[in-house]
Amino acid sequence: MKTVVPARAAWSAVVREGETLTVTDLHGNQAVDFLVYDAHDTSVRYSAPDTIHAQGGIFLTTGSVLMSNEHTPLMTVTADAVGRHDTVGGACSKESNTLRYGHHTYAQHACVDNFLAEGAKYGLGKRDLVSNINWYMNVPIEQDGTLGIVDGLSAPGLALSLRAERDVLVLVSNCPQINNPCNGFEPTAVEMTITGSAA
Repeated sequence: MKTVVPARAAWSAVVREGETLTVTDLHGNQAVDFLVYDAHDTSVRYSAPDTIHAQGGIFLTTGSVLMSNEHTPLMTVTADAVGRHDTVGGACSKESNTLRYGHHTYAQHACVDNFLAEGAKYGLGKRDLVSNINWYMNVPIEQDGTLGIVDGLSAPGLALSLRAERDVLVLVSNCPQINNPCNGFEPTAVEMTITGSAA
C-alpha cells in the first residue's frame, strides 16, 4: 500500500506485525511527526523516555527500537538514509506557535491539530497524545544545552523503514510548520508505503 500524504496533512494506518512502513521525504527537508500505539490496546503507546533509555541516546537511526510505556518494542528502524532523527522537539501546536513566534500565528494549522483529528477516528483524544518522534527533523543540542531547530539533514527521495514488532496503529502529521526551518519554511508532500506479509 502506497500513499502520498499532502503537505500539512494527517495520515494513519494499522501496520501488522512483521510488515514494514517506509517513510519517504519526497522533496527534502520535511519533518514528519509520528506517534505509534499498540493496535489492540492503545493505552500501550510510544514512550520517548523508554526509547531514549533503551538505546542510550536521543537520536534515532538504523537499529533504533521504538519502545512502549511498558518498555516493550513497538517498531524497529531497519533502514535509514538520513542517519539522525529527533525524539525531543515535540509537535507544534497553536499554543507553542504563539509562545515562540507571536500571537499572529495562532490561526495557523499545527501538528497537534492533525494528531487530534486523525486520532479521533480511533477514539483517541488529547490525553492520548504523548511526546512524538520527528522523522527528518534536525534538533541539535547546542553548547549551552538548549535545543536548536535548524535546516534538516534530508534530501529529496531519502527514506527510512520501520518493521512492526506487533500490530501497531501509526498516526502521522506531515508537519505544517512555516515559522522555523524544520520544513525549509515550505511544507511538502511525503510518501508512506506498507510492504511485507504480516506475521
